[in-house]
Amino acid sequence: MPRKILVILSEWGYWGEELVGPLDVIDEKKWEPTFVTPTGVKPRALPPSMEEGFWDPPLHKVVTDAYYGKKTKELDDSDRLAKPVSLEKWFPEMPYFNSENFGHALEDYYNQRNECWKELEQYDALLIPGGSGPMVDLVNNQRVHDIILGFLAQNKLITCICYAVTALAFARDWTERNSIIWGKHVTGHAREYDWHDGTGFIKSNLNYKTPFYPLEYILRDATGPEGQYHGGVGHTLSTVLDYPFLTGRSTQDSRLCGDLMVEVLENGLKRYGW
Repeated sequence: MPRKILVILSEWGYWGEELVGPLDVIDEKKWEPTFVTPTGVKPRALPPSMEEGFWDPPLHKVVTDAYYGKKTKELDDSDRLAKPVSLEKWFPEMPYFNSENFGHALEDYYNQRNECWKELEQYDALLIPGGSGPMVDLVNNQRVHDIILGFLAQNKLITCICYAVTALAFARDWTERNSIIWGKHVTGHAREYDWHDGTGFIKSNLNYKTPFYPLEYILRDATGPEGQYHGGVGHTLSTVLDYPFLTGRSTQDSRLCGDLMVEVLENGLKRYGW
């Protein structure tokens, strides 16, 4: 039976290579991806990730080459992502603490979530590509957190790239509220590579001048003294596997993340990059 991969994408703009890189591997292996967005709207690639020769000021280099620019544009123009699963319709929303009948509503929420977690049993791994869009609608999305917690409860591979890694720091059991990556080794966008002038969003005319947050600092705090954040500054790649978490720092790590997904799912790899 082919492996099944659940892929969560931002409706505000994902970075093309961060989807195409691992998706190339998924397609080569003839695995079955299921695409999910927060409200079931077709996800769109960020325009710079379709622009061959796009120059990244922090890295001072071209980060969109001919292959990934073309592949991203083809995917964006196709119908492959046209009908994603709506996370809003799939997973329940946690009730507000001061809502009416909170106790009963919370019990109902957990019961519904448990049923959704049973549906996750068919999937072998989770993939969340990054970009500026996930900062808006994925990384602090309670339903996304619940999917992550579901995969964690089933001890299944969770792969996040670039700013999507933030979701691992924010996904926490509502009662315990401890970081799920406490004591773990992860990578993510390093402070040295943060933008001063961002790439904007698909759904908005906003073009932020700085990132919403320095991801490195969030990850350093979330992993704690027994874990470690690895920035890999100065190195082309920074990809870290501390099972069940597979994290890629940025665009360049995308294909490697896909290759490592294969090593984990087919050969039982548990550690890489540290």
